[in-house]
Amino acid sequence: MSPIANEESLRAYPSFIRYWFSRVISTLANQMLMVALAWQMYDLTSSAWDLGLVGLLQFIPALIMTLPAGHFADRFHRGHIISLCILSQAVVAAVLWWGTAQAWVTRDLIFALSVVLGTARAFQMPAQQAIAPALVKESLLQKAIALSSSGMQVAIIGGPALGGIIYTAGATAVYGTCTALLMIGFALMLTVKYARKRTQQGMSWESVMAGIGFVWQHKILLGAISLDLFAVLLGGATALLPIFARDILHVGPEGLGVLRAAPAVGALAVSLALIRWPLRRKVGYKLLGSVGIFGIGMVVFGLSTSFWLSVVSLAITGAADSISVVTRLTLMQLETPDEMRGRVSAVNSIFIGASNQLGEFESGATAALMGPVASVVVGGIGTIAVALAWIRLFPSLAKRDELAPTRPASAT
Repeated sequence: MSPIANEESLRAYPSFIRYWFSRVISTLANQMLMVALAWQMYDLTSSAWDLGLVGLLQFIPALIMTLPAGHFADRFHRGHIISLCILSQAVVAAVLWWGTAQAWVTRDLIFALSVVLGTARAFQMPAQQAIAPALVKESLLQKAIALSSSGMQVAIIGGPALGGIIYTAGATAVYGTCTALLMIGFALMLTVKYARKRTQQGMSWESVMAGIGFVWQHKILLGAISLDLFAVLLGGATALLPIFARDILHVGPEGLGVLRAAPAVGALAVSLALIRWPLRRKVGYKLLGSVGIFGIGMVVFGLSTSFWLSVVSLAITGAADSISVVTRLTLMQLETPDEMRGRVSAVNSIFIGASNQLGEFESGATAALMGPVASVVVGGIGTIAVALAWIRLFPSLAKRDELAPTRPASAT
């Protein structure tokens, strides 16, 4: 039985259900699109450098545009913003489908479309995070975020595999499937309705930067968001998994696939559990404890020479990270007035993007300096140290007891 069927109270919010299906379907399509795009680029150029440029050209516009996108999410209808972003991704998939069928897709076209995808995601992420609290009542927010997280994990696990399978029938088959799925996601998102409390501020430097100021002034938010930044920055090891698979665990590409999927499987299991058994008390210490467990899991993974112990330890890191993500996002939404949620979500999106990108660089750099095992172990120890330090640096976060709002009912 699906999580939605198990959660009767969430079924009473049809706009949230349509939002959930739209997000899962569009994420699944996006994961498939990324697999096909990378594979086609490598077929065209056989260049690892060009593969890296595809990612860079998606990251740069996302970094530049995310803060203005947060203002747009507070100024305009968030569902319509998400719909337009999904539609733009559908157009990219359609162009690739038609261009591949007619044999005029080139390296430069893929680069240009990568910029479009990065820009669309920059506007989609803040609106997508900020809309959820407007679709359900606050007492259900943790469950709603856990359900959203579980759907995302399913899409992240299944998307690349499904894309690879469909690619055996040709790139056009993948692009055509992605176009159809994204159009379904677009149509579903257009039907999402909610009560809006938009900002009255016009576009200005002060308005765009207001999210940063709000996070800086609210130490619970600053502690929660920066905790994720440093944990991923120090404890991430995704970029090193090929080294561990081949040189340490002595498994082939199939084993690498299992290692990459293990954190998502652990995260999915815990996300589903949080729907049924949400966190009630001592959420601050549980948040910091989950980050500490993440670090311990990375230490075990770094020291392991057993394939299955490595898989289990990575699954544990994914499970711990899921607790951290659901708790952090719930706190962020509860502590932020609705007319500020887009800009605060934009700040969070930048922290997430920076931690993922810089974390991969940090892993590679430290692995080159001290070897992959030492890199992962030291990073895991650093993550544990961060969790302990945050108890002292952000006591209001550590002592947070319940996931209930402490902000005023309305913002100024």
